[in-house]
Amino acid sequence: MAKREVDIVIISDVHLGTYGCHAKELLKYLKSIKPKMLILNGDIIDIWQFSKSYWPETHMKVVRRILKFVTDGVPVYYLTGNHDEMLRKFTDFNLGTFQLLDKIVLNIDGRKAWIFHGDVFDVTMQHSKWLAKLGAVGYDTLILINSFTNWLLTKMGKPKMSFSQKVKARFKDAVKFINQFEQTAADLAVEKAYSYVICGHIHHAEIRQIQSTEKNGSVLYLNSGDWVESLTALEYHNREWRIFKYNPDDFKQETEDDDHTDAEDLDAKLDVRVLLERFKQETH
Repeated sequence: MAKREVDIVIISDVHLGTYGCHAKELLKYLKSIKPKMLILNGDIIDIWQFSKSYWPETHMKVVRRILKFVTDGVPVYYLTGNHDEMLRKFTDFNLGTFQLLDKIVLNIDGRKAWIFHGDVFDVTMQHSKWLAKLGAVGYDTLILINSFTNWLLTKMGKPKMSFSQKVKARFKDAVKFINQFEQTAADLAVEKAYSYVICGHIHHAEIRQIQSTEKNGSVLYLNSGDWVESLTALEYHNREWRIFKYNPDDFKQETEDDDHTDAEDLDAKLDVRVLLERFKQETH
């Protein structure tokens, strides 16, 4: 199956190492594309909730696939988020075409793009990190229960449902938070004279022009969504942005043709669990 060429791919909020992560679907997507640049915009590995007892092979395969892009010479930028904030002590680390950063400004066809995870705008993260971590555990538990419920619904021939989306829809504060997040990002981007501001963090994929409330001007706000619920990514190709939405019907012909090659190229003995344990130990 021919790989689809894309100029830039941006993914965020994958949360590898948690039960809610759709690593299998993400792997299929990554294997279907040939990007010129890959940006991992935070919360790729969930170090907050990382446990040595849960690291499925599919999660390891996602890591191998990302590293394969690096070995193939594709520029890969890993921008830290709140769930992988422990990596921030290693900011500016680079290895070949791989760079670990907190944020980045790119010139994309003559337009400046300001790219960062977005947790800096989250008041809970700034003042009550323990509450944010507790919420993360609750969210992951909700996703796990939701997955089991959807399995039962599928067996019964009924449509799937999203618990968290229903919760968000019923609480005005959730919608208000998303709107404030987007507006804050846009206001700052206009002030800094950027054409694009690209975030993750809120698990809500979006592309829309936002007018600044403080200065004359507007900016194109983009959010890559997540790979826990929405299964989305941002793609830039032929001077146009679009939101990629995973559809299982598009990947029915996908095969496991090169999984063994990934392991051979990247050393199958690479144990991410050991590395993550070291990160956690060094930060406590």
